[in-house]
Amino acid sequence: MATLDTIARIEQLFIDFGEQPYEGARAESVTALAHALQCAQLAEWAHAEPALVAAAFLHDVGHFLAAEAVARNDHLDDEHEALALPLLARSFGPAVTEPIRLHVQAKRYLVSMDADYFLGLSPASVHSLALQGGTLSPAECAAFEALPHARDAVALRRWDDLAKTPGRPTPTLDYYLAVLRDVAQESAGPAASRPAAASV
Repeated sequence: MATLDTIARIEQLFIDFGEQPYEGARAESVTALAHALQCAQLAEWAHAEPALVAAAFLHDVGHFLAAEAVARNDHLDDEHEALALPLLARSFGPAVTEPIRLHVQAKRYLVSMDADYFLGLSPASVHSLALQGGTLSPAECAAFEALPHARDAVALRRWDDLAKTPGRPTPTLDYYLAVLRDVAQESAGPAASRPAAASV
């Protein structure tokens, strides 16, 4: 039941906010839904595990939760990478939630380690980078690299940056909601499919 509730909540968030311009007033050239669909598609094209495809699709859901709470302020970091974790952790394990939690730090890491990476960022991403803390120190980069899901977070970040092509065909919202259900079921493990013990 928790999984069904979580997926229904995610679906409603995309219905309510998915057609808004991505990144608020400093809009990208795609909607939030198109961005999520393209990011998940890029993960699939890279033959990522289903959990990482799910993370790619869900990585910006925290923006929707922030928009529900208050009017968006483009001069503040909404910390969207953390906002969605309580919702997502009800049905998904760390293979989904940790790349999401780390994808903003992954951008800061890539900017710190690769001078050319910064040149490829969109204006909206450059703006949000400043709000998110800018570059990391060498010690912070090393600490990030040591995290169990850092590699997946970096992959997600690169798909995130590329998932902004107007009009690109993608699978549908329903398609990726089905992926989420499968991943959530896998996260729940065998116990989720066993009937409850009869009371005596």
